[in-house]
Amino acid sequence: MNDAVPRTATPGSRTDSPLARTIEQADLDSVLGTRVDDYTPGAAPKASGTARWGMVIDLNRCVGCQTCTIACKHANDTTPGVQWRRVLDVEQGTFPNVERLFLVTGCQHCAEPPCVPVCPTGATRQREDGLVTMNYDVCIGCAYCAVSCPYNARTIVHEMTGYYGKQRTKQEQATAHPERIGVAQKCTFCVERVDAGLERGLVPGVDFDATPACAASCISQAIQFGDFNDPDSNVSRLTRENESLQLNADVGTDPQIKYLYTTPAVPGRDVSSEDLDDDRRADPANPLVGPRQTFWDWRAAMNWIFGGIGTGLALTGAAAMALGAVSPDAGPSLFFVSAALVAIGLFCVFLKIGRQMRFWRAATRWQTSWMTRELYAALVFFPAVLASLVAPGPVPFTLAAVFAAVFLFCQAKILHKARGIPAWRVSLMPWMLIATALLEGAGALALVMGLADASMRAPWWTGLAAASIVVLALLNAALWRSYVGSARANGIPPLSRQVLGAFTPTLHAVGHAAPVVLAIVAWLVPSLSGVLLALAGLAAIAGGAAWKYTVIVRAAYMQGFDLRKLPQRGSGRHAAPSRMDQAAMPRPANALPVDSAAR
Repeated sequence: MNDAVPRTATPGSRTDSPLARTIEQADLDSVLGTRVDDYTPGAAPKASGTARWGMVIDLNRCVGCQTCTIACKHANDTTPGVQWRRVLDVEQGTFPNVERLFLVTGCQHCAEPPCVPVCPTGATRQREDGLVTMNYDVCIGCAYCAVSCPYNARTIVHEMTGYYGKQRTKQEQATAHPERIGVAQKCTFCVERVDAGLERGLVPGVDFDATPACAASCISQAIQFGDFNDPDSNVSRLTRENESLQLNADVGTDPQIKYLYTTPAVPGRDVSSEDLDDDRRADPANPLVGPRQTFWDWRAAMNWIFGGIGTGLALTGAAAMALGAVSPDAGPSLFFVSAALVAIGLFCVFLKIGRQMRFWRAATRWQTSWMTRELYAALVFFPAVLASLVAPGPVPFTLAAVFAAVFLFCQAKILHKARGIPAWRVSLMPWMLIATALLEGAGALALVMGLADASMRAPWWTGLAAASIVVLALLNAALWRSYVGSARANGIPPLSRQVLGAFTPTLHAVGHAAPVVLAIVAWLVPSLSGVLLALAGLAAIAGGAAWKYTVIVRAAYMQGFDLRKLPQRGSGRHAAPSRMDQAAMPRPANALPVDSAAR
């Protein structure tokens, strides 16, 4: 097995017990691997720079005892159903070629954390030492960070309950954390223990009291914690001298939990085609398969549905007035309806957030969060619409249209930047949302103008409206076809693809074909043009709303866990081969020779 450094106990720590000393003195490493006893770390990071804390987890050492999960729950007082540190029991293959391993998961404290820039309040931050932290007093519980995490590491609890329901025990009352209710929570690498230990001159990862609870409690030393910026630290030496992998490396987050999958005598293996088979990856019982997210429900979907219709109506209405197809006298009414629809969508979002009275904090992260930028766009859009009601004219109309476009673009980027949901983060998503909003807007405009007085429309209005709906419906059909057709190549998981595939015929029929047919007939039969254009508009709106709800709620399966390398520790083809000479083992390019490493 791979090298490990014994952790030292400080006076009064839990490793001072006779049982702990017995375990620590046991000759486990004659079985599990060679110890590295020549590492004498300093109490502070190397002078070359700030520490970069991280973990190394040995898949061969982990025995699935769940001690780390209990230690984490005890140290952090998490509520029932909330587990910051989890151990997945993974079974691969089909008998007789089977393998079982235990995968320790949790927040990966990524070097490029996707949860940090999306947060609209700054509650999620990355420290200089790389730890990704949470400020519970600032978080509004919008869950943007949760859907942006590719590791399913965040949780939001909306009600304080105990293991026996709302009637909590004295112990649960004493360890309650009301500040965590309604906000995002996750593993922090026990940042309080790390900081307190450093203040006392202890070394995180070596001294028990300065080491995260999961690593400190691991009975097999499978979890190692330390400073990746210190070349002499245990985590640096383990990753330098052994092959390692990162979970979901293709997402580009550079997670700072690295997994060892080889031993000094047994190499790892590449995943097989059977491991990556769609049937296997579409099995909800497979612990590596991501669940369907529940953070953003119908209330979140309503923001994109009503926001798209409202901003689309503002844009198409402004364009129709600029072309002379619609009288400027209709402008105030069009923009009022547009603003009302956008407001309904935002109100639905307000209903969803966990700490509603903190909603104003969403305006504080304009530098990086598209959610904050959406709010600023709305703060200009609504006054511009008010100005168009009070003093109608080209200036307020143009201002309202411009910021409707800005609002729509922000909405498109919000969904695209949620990197934890493969069905959302594809490059086509912003263009699909924008194109659909324009189609919905053209449909809403046809519906509104059908109810308006004929004097508000130019004689050639029917031809323009019909052509707009036909072109935009065909464009949306092409975008959706490309989206579904490239789903596998874009990493959208099988469960999401199943939902999208089953929904596609309905969308093409209702949201694409029906508007095209109705619009063409409206152009050919002028006497029925008003009714037919209104029906075409309703079909376009229904199709757009349906696909947004489907993608945001029904097909929103999370990333799951992608293991491209595995230990060899099973039976049949997955059985460990005969023990190899350590010098013959595959090693990282920058690894020291075996004889040098041994010294």
